[in-house]
Formats: sequence, C-alpha cells, structure tokens
Amino acid sequence: MISKLSIVVEKSVNPSYNLALEEHLLNEVMPGECILYLWQNDRTVVIGRNQNARYECYMDALEEDNIYLRRRLSGGGAVYHDLGNLNFTFVTRNEDFDIEKQTSIILKAAQSLGFHAMKTGRNDLEIDGRKFSGHAYYRGKQSSYHHGTIMLEVSTVNLSKYLRPSPLKLAARNVNSVVSRVCNLRELKPELSVEEVQQALVDASKDIYSVGTIDYDAVQPSAALVKKYDSHEWNFGVDRNCQYSKEARFNWGLIRIDFSLIEKKGKQYISEIHFASDMLDVGYLEIAQKAVCDKEYSYEKIYDALYARGNEYVS
Repeated sequence: MISKLSIVVEKSVNPSYNLALEEHLLNEVMPGECILYLWQNDRTVVIGRNQNARYECYMDALEEDNIYLRRRLSGGGAVYHDLGNLNFTFVTRNEDFDIEKQTSIILKAAQSLGFHAMKTGRNDLEIDGRKFSGHAYYRGKQSSYHHGTIMLEVSTVNLSKYLRPSPLKLAARNVNSVVSRVCNLRELKPELSVEEVQQALVDASKDIYSVGTIDYDAVQPSAALVKKYDSHEWNFGVDRNCQYSKEARFNWGLIRIDFSLIEKKGKQYISEIHFASDMLDVGYLEIAQKAVCDKEYSYEKIYDALYARGNEYVS
C-alpha cells in the first residue's frame, strides 16, 4: 500500500541522463513509496526495448539534424520527444504496482485541466479519438515503472520526419500517417503550460493515493549508468545481415523477424534469428530467440520450442 508519494521534477533535458535517473529511481524506491518523476527531453527519438532503430526511424534525417536516438528499458513503440512534451514516470515496488490506478491519475489530471480524456487500446489515452499520451511499462525483480508522454505542443513536422511506423500499424488504426492520430493539448487549450500539467499530475496523485507529497532528494545516477544510455551498443545493437525477413501485426503489437537458414543433412535449420517488436512485454522475445535458434525450420519444431519456453516464462 502506498503511504509515501515522492516528487522528482528534473531540469535536465539530456535524454541519457534522464533515462539513467529513471533507472536509478527504479533501484532506489522504497517499500510503500511511489515516486512520481516528471521530466523532458530535448529533441530525441526513444525506441522500445525490443525495437530495431533502423526499422523505426529515418536514420539519415536523425543524423543530419543531430537528433538523439535512445533506447529505454520498457517495451512499446518509438516516440518523439521535444520540449513540447512532458514525460511522467510512476516508480513503485512490485507489490504496489497498479497500472489501472496509475493510468487513472493521468486521466484525472487531464480531466481537471478541462479535457475529456479516455483510455483506448492497450496503452494510449485519447481526446476525441486522437492520442495525446502513450504509455509503456517495465517490471524488474523488486520494482517496476509505468511511464509515458503527454503531448502539449510536440512538433508534428518532426514526428513525420523522424518516425517511420510500419504500414501494418497504420492500416490497423485506419490512418495514413502518425500525425493524423495525435493531438497536442495546446490545440485545445493554447495557454496551457508545462508547469500546470505537472501540478495537475501531482494533485491527482495525491487524491488517488490519499497521501501528501514530499520532494525527493534524488541522488544523481552514476556516470556508468549515463554512459550506458549514451552507448551505441545499447541504442543500436549489432548490425545484422540476415537472409529473410517477416513482419506481422497482432493485437499485442507488431513483430518483425529477421533470420538466416543453413542446410544440414538435407534439412534447413535456423542459424541466426532476431526479433524486433513494439510489444509491451520486454522479456519473452529474448527467450523466444534462444528457443528457436538452431532448430529445424519447420512449423512443428518451431511451435514446440516456443510453446515449451512460453510455458516456462509464464510459470
């Protein structure tokens, strides 16, 4: 049960520092505590834990315009941040992690500002059918976080310029571009400030948890943790040159599979395989990759391997 609500309002707009601080708070949160972390990034594309940056972004445009590309711990899809966007993170111990309650805080804050907001789909909040807030989640061994965006005046030009959503994803939402389904809150309330939204989130958190707040005396994340989020290895991974690619969309998200085959004794086997996905669960894909690598390339063998490891993962 939450008995302590700690507030962290970070002034840095450096995405590596901010993501490192988020992970630091994940490691530091105490039993019975909820940390509400409010932060902004300068012009940055942030991809989900299981995504491949080269599929999600227009890399030439990012490099030409000196846009940050960073990978987060949580699953979900690629997002664009600038100073027209406010990020929030709820950090709790696992026993107090409650996505429904945390989402209700965002809705209550938006409604207190005069917006008719509602939850739709697996992780979006919308106003009149247009998304203003997307959410993702990360569960660690002891602690978890729920974070997301609140769009006040994000550059929609840059959304189109830097993000490359799959046609399968757009078709599933019956839209022809990422811009056509998003909403900036200042379109509806031009005078709205970041500070007003921050205060609305704090007030809604106090109401939902029925506790007072304290300012959190946050220790800075270690240099090693900041370096992790700066590193090419973390953000981009290793270049893959696989023979085949398959892509499909399901109700839990989009998945792309890159793989290569090798022939042994007249049969084909998977010699290399890599999954990329915007699914919210970050743990299963790594298990799935290990389960099917080196297996015979047949429906039955792959199904059996995934089914067996899936049962282990759930249990």
